[in-house]
Amino acid sequence: MDIDLEAPGLAHIIGRDAPMDRIAHGLTFGEGPVWDRRAGQLYWVDIIGNTIWKWKPGGSQEVVMRPSGHANGMTYDLDGRIVVAGWSNRTIWRFEKDGSTKVIADRYDGNKFNSPNDIVVKSDGSIWWTDSAGGLVIPGMVAQDTQRYLDVMGVFRLSPDGKTVSLAIADCTYPNGLAFSPDEKLLYVNDSRLGLINVHDVKADGTVSAGRLFHKFTEPEPGVADGMKVDVEGNVYCTGPGGVYVLDSKGAVLGRLKIPGHSTNMAWGDDDWKSLYVTTYDSVYRTRVKIPGVAVW
Repeated sequence: MDIDLEAPGLAHIIGRDAPMDRIAHGLTFGEGPVWDRRAGQLYWVDIIGNTIWKWKPGGSQEVVMRPSGHANGMTYDLDGRIVVAGWSNRTIWRFEKDGSTKVIADRYDGNKFNSPNDIVVKSDGSIWWTDSAGGLVIPGMVAQDTQRYLDVMGVFRLSPDGKTVSLAIADCTYPNGLAFSPDEKLLYVNDSRLGLINVHDVKADGTVSAGRLFHKFTEPEPGVADGMKVDVEGNVYCTGPGGVYVLDSKGAVLGRLKIPGHSTNMAWGDDDWKSLYVTTYDSVYRTRVKIPGVAVW
C-alpha cells in the first residue's frame, strides 16, 4: 500500500505492508460497492457502463443487471435486500427476494428527485440518500427526462414504514457521500463541489441538526469528496484528491491511501469486515485494514 500524509495513529489502523489487489477492471465509471455477507460476494456498478456487477473471491466478475438505469450507490436494507440509488432513473429502488425490482421512492412533495447519488440504511430501517443533479447533465449517464424539478440538492430520508419522504438536509451545494457514525448519533455528508465534509447531529425523531465543518480537503491532486465509510472506532474514510483519506473522529487526517486512478467509492467486506474495497473509474481494488468497518445488514 502506498501511503502518505501519515500521522501518529495510522499504524493502528492500516500498515504499509497492506496488500493492494485489483479484483476487476475494464469499467468506465465504477461506483456503489456493497458486500453481500450472505453469499460472500461484492456488488458494484458501472454508471456509464449501465451495469451492475458482482464478484466472488476466487472467481471472475459477472453481470447482474444491464441496463441498470445507470445505477449509482447501493446498500442493504434490514431484510437483506439491495437498495439502489437510481441515478438516471431518478428513483430509489430495491431488488426483491424473487429477483424482481421495486421502486420505493420517486418524488418529494410531488416532484421528481434530481439524481439519487449515494445511500445508507439506519438501524431503524429508515433509508437516507444524497440527491445531486449530476445525472441530468453528465455525458454518458443522463436521464431520459433531464428537466430539473427541485430547487434544492440535499439529503432525503424515507421513513422506516416506507411511506414518507422527507428532506433531512437542504443546505448542500453538491451532496455526494454520506455515512453514520457507529452509534448513529452523527451523520457525515460530503460536498464534492466545495471539497468538504460536514457532520450533523441525528435526533431521535429522524431529523438532524445544522451541519458543522468536519474536514476541508486542500490537496491539489485530482479527485473529489465522494464515497465515504466509517469503521467501528469512528474513523472516517473518504475519497478525495489523490486517493482515500483516513480521518480520525475529530476530522484530522491520519493518512492517505494512494489508490491507482480516480477513487469514487468504497465498501467494507469479507467475513471480518476488515477488507476495504475501493472503486475507481476503471477498476475495483481491495486492501486490508486492522480495524473492522461498520457492517452492512
